[in-house]
Amino acid sequence: MTQTLALYPGQSGGFSRSATPVGWWLVVVCALVFAMVVLGGVTRLTESGLSIVDWRPFMGVLPPLNEAAWREVFERYRAFPEYQKINAGMTLDAFKSIFWFEYAHRLLGRVIGIAFLLPFLFFLLTGRISGAMAPRLVALFVLGGLQGLLGWFMVQSGLVDQPDVSQYRLAAHLGLAVLIYGYMLWTALSLLHPVSGAMRNAAARTGLRILIPWIFVVILSGGFVAGTNAGFAYNTFPLMDGRWVPLGLFDHTPTMINFFENTITIQFTHRVFGIVTVAVVLLFWLVHRWIAVEERVSWWINALAFVAIGQVLLGIATLIFVVPVPIAAAHQAGGMILFSTAILALHATRRSGR
Repeated sequence: MTQTLALYPGQSGGFSRSATPVGWWLVVVCALVFAMVVLGGVTRLTESGLSIVDWRPFMGVLPPLNEAAWREVFERYRAFPEYQKINAGMTLDAFKSIFWFEYAHRLLGRVIGIAFLLPFLFFLLTGRISGAMAPRLVALFVLGGLQGLLGWFMVQSGLVDQPDVSQYRLAAHLGLAVLIYGYMLWTALSLLHPVSGAMRNAAARTGLRILIPWIFVVILSGGFVAGTNAGFAYNTFPLMDGRWVPLGLFDHTPTMINFFENTITIQFTHRVFGIVTVAVVLLFWLVHRWIAVEERVSWWINALAFVAIGQVLLGIATLIFVVPVPIAAAHQAGGMILFSTAILALHATRRSGR
């Protein structure tokens, strides 16, 4: 038996009745992962990530529930370099304000694990997950567990002499989250809208296959901006310190290290990547105004152009207003929305219209 779902504007497609709840379950988990990425960005922006100095994945669910418990958690924090070198003299109330962001981030990670595991077991036991799909979902769960370990590995890098997490580990943590999200979103779309008929839109499909990895690289670049606080280095646009190409761009040796450790180079690179992205997306959009593509594909390409413009504007606003948390968080969310839109557009090219 089949039924239809209008996931793509103006279109519908057939899918297995048993696949429908599995697909929508994955969409819900995707939304949770999306929220996790944005909340992680807020945690970084508010310098809250080192407020919890231990990792108890199974026992650390409840926050401090009384004054004595709060003082115990605060005393543990006071023993580490972030308090001693940056936040010396911080009050307990001030500590609570950073604690809650990190606690919420970790709690949401646990919620995602439960929201994935319990429905997976239910769908598996009731026969709604096929033998071919089960290994893909198990792989997603394993990747989620590794993501938690990688998050703690990142936090550990800031609990030493230098009270700041490694930008390499932060970018890896962000990158794995985005990969998990993209893989899960694609799996959900494949369940809700399996390929039907002959595939068309070859040119659009090729362009999007190039664009999606590029957007992923730009998101990673943003991870290095966040990890080095490079967004605070120059807060004018389009010039940096009155120049198109700032001084000190390749001061570090070897040269390649500048792209990962020189805040000037990191911010400059991310600016260039952002401008290149919106230029390429708009060129892609213009080309496909003249190439015959199906209605739903055209709709997603239009959406991609709209999101790309909004994202570059948010990036500029983040710079010139000196990285305010709401705008910077919206910019990070915009990167995820751009990535999602490109995936939706690519999936739309795989199905021929009726």
